[in-house]
Amino acid sequence: MHRACVFDDLIGQQRVADFLGKAAGDGTISHAYLFAGPPGAGKKTAAKSFACALLCDDGGCGACAACYKIKRGLHPDVHMVTPEGAASYMVSQIRELIHDVHLKPVDGSRKIYIVEAADAFNDGSANAFLKTLEEPPDDVTIILLTHSFDAVIPTVASRCQIVRFKRIPPSMAEGIIVERTGVDSAQARAALAAAGGVIARAKELLDSPMRREARDKVLATLKDLATMDGHDVLVAARDLLAAVKAPLEEIKALQAEEIREREEFLGSSVGKAVIDRHKRELTAREREGIAEIFAVTESWLRDCLVMSQGLDDLVSNLDVRDAMEEVAVVITPNAATKALASVKETRRRVSYNVNPQLAMEAMLFDIREVLICPR
Repeated sequence: MHRACVFDDLIGQQRVADFLGKAAGDGTISHAYLFAGPPGAGKKTAAKSFACALLCDDGGCGACAACYKIKRGLHPDVHMVTPEGAASYMVSQIRELIHDVHLKPVDGSRKIYIVEAADAFNDGSANAFLKTLEEPPDDVTIILLTHSFDAVIPTVASRCQIVRFKRIPPSMAEGIIVERTGVDSAQARAALAAAGGVIARAKELLDSPMRREARDKVLATLKDLATMDGHDVLVAARDLLAAVKAPLEEIKALQAEEIREREEFLGSSVGKAVIDRHKRELTAREREGIAEIFAVTESWLRDCLVMSQGLDDLVSNLDVRDAMEEVAVVITPNAATKALASVKETRRRVSYNVNPQLAMEAMLFDIREVLICPR
């Protein structure tokens, strides 16, 4: 009979699950890891599962108080770290992290730091972190996450044990979504397209009426874009960004629940660190919402392109297939490529703090031009 384990949540990465499970069981734990792999591969899930395996008295049962608190982000010895700078870690943030690393664990036998976006270290923040990354206290494990191993500064990567994650095939991802949410395969495929292939985000989208409404608004805008005048395009860009902000109320409700649970489990009031983290989470969620606009737009353009080439089996947004047929009849690969390039450039601009409203307006005007003259 199979024994329940937190690594059961790690889908499609059996080699990684076996490696981390053995390390936790044998006590052969590295001081630092670099989890590298594409979005949606389960790196954060693996990091939390590994933390459970290290702090749970039963090797990561997934059901005890320690595992529950880790999964909910409530464990005082498991810390999620995200960049506070616009596009990189700040030296001041890393110095605070280093100070915290050298404090004793509060509740468990060790402390675990899960550091997202390891490619966001610049030379200054990386240099400040190197000594601690190479020789943290014996009761500290640091896990860095990145989409691209090559994007991580070599001096950072060289101080970590590398754990590589493979891409989960789309068919497997669809199956996971169907199994865990009860939606049909068409809905699962559309959600994955909107979430950039990330299973966890696709599940969150399906659970959020507001995020589904935001997706529908993007698709409706693209459908009507060719017939819009300049004023209509400006209004559409404003409305899309407003739709992105609506689901933030759901995040605020979850944060309020976390505060309640933290006070219940830890018996203490919420400090500045938690409040600051909540603010960063809201900012990150808004950025993810904007990224979903780009992902939905890209998937719609790709769908129009593959339909134009008679490859209907590759369509992601099956619920609006009829609306795309008119575009598919006339669009050319060259036109679709131009539109997709505009989305990519807009994504880059927003990552460099260009005003999202202005960037969105420019993107919609570019796509409208392609739709009006799709050659």
